[in-house]
Amino acid sequence: QKEDLEVTLLPAGHCPGSVMFLFEGENGTVLYTGDFRLAKGEAARMELLHSGTRVKDIQSVYLDTTFCDPRFYHIPSREECLNGILELVRSWTSLSRYHVVWLNCKAAYGYEYLFINLSEELGIKVHVNKLDMFRNMPEILYHVTTDQHTQIHACRHPRDDDCFRGNRLPCGMTYQNGTPLHIISIKPSTMWFGERIK
Repeated sequence: QKEDLEVTLLPAGHCPGSVMFLFEGENGTVLYTGDFRLAKGEAARMELLHSGTRVKDIQSVYLDTTFCDPRFYHIPSREECLNGILELVRSWTSLSRYHVVWLNCKAAYGYEYLFINLSEELGIKVHVNKLDMFRNMPEILYHVTTDQHTQIHACRHPRDDDCFRGNRLPCGMTYQNGTPLHIISIKPSTMWFGERIK
């Protein structure tokens, strides 16, 4: 049997370009989330998820989530996490220009919100290996740089991207103007959060 379906792509907020699929047909409406990251209230602002003034009737939801586990009973909001990181980065980088932060980002995409907010709030661009992947996201280009002489790094070394040894950033920086760098690492990851008791 053939049936006409209307398929609507809704923003998933997981990383740039990620979507959820809303299937609507004679037999009802189905939402497939895929990996998603939505803050409270975001779904209420999605016009295509509504019919008139109310949310569309959804018969089935295929929920794709890594975090259906008691360890993730409470995950802090994106705003709470951002405020905590901002406070830590601000206090560290204000000690001297040789106090730098390495954001140990495990994926290539999905941290744009963090980079933009850190850059805007602190006036410090974030060092990344290359700008190619951000070319289609012009809103972030002002906040990232390939210049290593900055206090916030999200650079990755192809063979050593999971940790830094001693006092060296993944891009190889150890000194600036002959002065050793003081480095702290922040791992912005929900997975990391779930591995911790508190």
